[in-house]
Order: sequence, then C-alpha cells, then structure tokens
Amino acid sequence: MDHLNPVLSGATAFASFLASVHFLKFWRKSGDALFLFFAAAFAIDAVARFVLAVVQVTNASEPVFFIPRLITFGLIAFSIAGKNALPKKRK
Repeated sequence: MDHLNPVLSGATAFASFLASVHFLKFWRKSGDALFLFFAAAFAIDAVARFVLAVVQVTNASEPVFFIPRLITFGLIAFSIAGKNALPKKRK
C-alpha cells in the first residue's frame, strides 16, 4: 500500500496542474483576476503535491506540509471575496 501513495499524489498533482492551465486559459480570455488567483492556487497545490510524492516523508502531518494548502485555500477565499466585493455593473 505504500507504493500507491506516490502514484495517487502524482495523479493529484497532475490534476491540479491541469486545473491551473485551465484557469490560465480563462484568465487570458477574460482578464478576470479571479481566474488568475485560481490558477496560482492550483499551481501551488500541484507543486506541493509533487514534492510530497517525490520526497521521502516520514510524517506527512507535520505543519510544514500544510503551509502550501493554507496559501492555496487563502488565495481561493481571497479571490472569491474580492470578486463578491466589487460593485456590479448594471446594464
């Protein structure tokens, strides 16, 4: 079962990378900062999960492994709050 963890972490890292590329594509089309923050968040998540899969970790529950996740979720929350705080344009 120990051999399955790096594979699943790598698959999750790749999925996060694909989500980052996906949001970058939407940011280039729309110019909306929400998509840029989401792309950055998923890129950070992809790198963190890749490092976690490659490096031999004895205890993955140490606080240092949660810092990238905190940054990721903070970016997502910040971008959503920023998007909702903007005044809506009336047509």
